[in-house]
Amino acid sequence: MKITQNSAVSIHYRLSDDQGQQIENSFDGEPLLYLHGSENLIPGLEAELEGKEEGDKFDVTVAAENAYGPSHEGLIQEVPLEAFGDAEDLVPGMRFIAETEMGQRPVQITEIRDDVVVVDGNHPLAGKELSFSVEVVSVREATEEEVAHGHLHASEGGCCGGSGEKEGGCCGGGDHDHEHEKKEGCDGNGGCGCRE
Repeated sequence: MKITQNSAVSIHYRLSDDQGQQIENSFDGEPLLYLHGSENLIPGLEAELEGKEEGDKFDVTVAAENAYGPSHEGLIQEVPLEAFGDAEDLVPGMRFIAETEMGQRPVQITEIRDDVVVVDGNHPLAGKELSFSVEVVSVREATEEEVAHGHLHASEGGCCGGSGEKEGGCCGGGDHDHEHEKKEGCDGNGGCGCRE
C-alpha cells in the first residue's frame, strides 16, 4: 500500500542538522507513528513520504522553509531578571512556557547578563536545514475515528521516538481540541520536534 492522504504510517528515522550533528534517532526505539496529510510532520518530510511503501528507505534534506521556517529576530527578547521572580539556577538552555500577548509560548533562555535574561521564542530548529534517513515500517488505512481526530490511536510507539521534552525535528504541530487523550511524545515542543 502506498502512502496517501489519511494513511496510518509508521517510520524509523535518523535526523541530523545542517552541521551533520545527530539530533534524533528512532532506530534504537519505537518508530514514529503519524496520520499522513494531517500536518503531523514538517511539510518537506511529509511531501517526500507521499507515494512511498512499506520497506522503502530514503535520505532527504529539507530546507528550513519546509521544516520550521526562518528564525525571527522579533522572537528574541531581553527580559529583566526580576520578571523571573524567585526562580533560581537559571541557565542558558532552560526551556519554559511564557505568557505573551499572543498567549502561551515555549521559549528558551539563550543568555544571562547581569540583570537581563535573553529568551528566544523561535523553534530550536528554525532557520536550519534538516537531513533525514528514513525507513517506512508500515502503512495502513486510518480508521474513521483517527481521521476525524487528526492523529493515530495506536497504543505502541511514540511520536518522534516518544520523547515529550525535546524540541526539534520531524513532528508537526497538530493541536487537537477534543477530549480524546492525546499520545505523549508529540506535544508541540516535543519529540523529534513538533512544529508549532
